[in-house]
Amino acid sequence: MHPWKHFCTITRHRWKVCSHCFRVGLYWRGLTHDLSKYSPTEFWTGAKYYQGTRSPNSYERELYGYSAAWMHHKGRNRHHYEYWTDIDPKTKVYRAVPMPRKFFVEMVMDRIAACKIYHGSAYTDADALNYLVHAEEVRDGSMMHPDTRRELLYVLTMLRDRGEKETFRFLREVVLAGKPFAVPAQ
Repeated sequence: MHPWKHFCTITRHRWKVCSHCFRVGLYWRGLTHDLSKYSPTEFWTGAKYYQGTRSPNSYERELYGYSAAWMHHKGRNRHHYEYWTDIDPKTKVYRAVPMPRKFFVEMVMDRIAACKIYHGSAYTDADALNYLVHAEEVRDGSMMHPDTRRELLYVLTMLRDRGEKETFRFLREVVLAGKPFAVPAQ
C-alpha cells in the first residue's frame, strides 16, 4: 500500500490539468477535474496498486480482468470518451456519441498532464499522440466516436508538431469557440 505516494501523484496530476485548463479558459473543469479519485472506491485501489509509472487501474485490470476503480471513474468523469456512449434509439445498441467541446478539451489536458506526470523530465510534446496510437494498436478503439477520434488525432498531432503554446491557443480560440476543425474530406 502506498497511500501517500498515490495521493501525491493524483494531486500533482489534478493540478497540472487545472493549470492547463486555466490557460484555455476552462476554470470550472480544471477545478473539478478528477475529484472522484479521492473517493474510497478509487483512492484505495490506487494506493493498493500504485506503481508510479502508470495508472494503478492497469495493474488491477491485469490481475482481475477489469478495474472496479476505472468503472467508477469513467462513469463519473465526462472528460473520458468512454463516458460518452448511449443506446441508439433506432438500433437499441450502445454506441459512441461525439463529446461536447469542453469535455473534449479537458480530455486533451488530461492526456497531456498524465504524460507529463508519468514521463517526468523525459516528457515530449509527442507523448500524448504516441500513447493514443499505441493504445489503438493494443485495443479496439470503437468506443470512441469517429469525430472525437479524428479531432483528438488532429489536436495531438498539432501538439507534437507545433508545441503546447500554439495548441492551447487553438483549443481556446477554435475548439472552445465552437469553430469547425478536423473536418473530414468530402
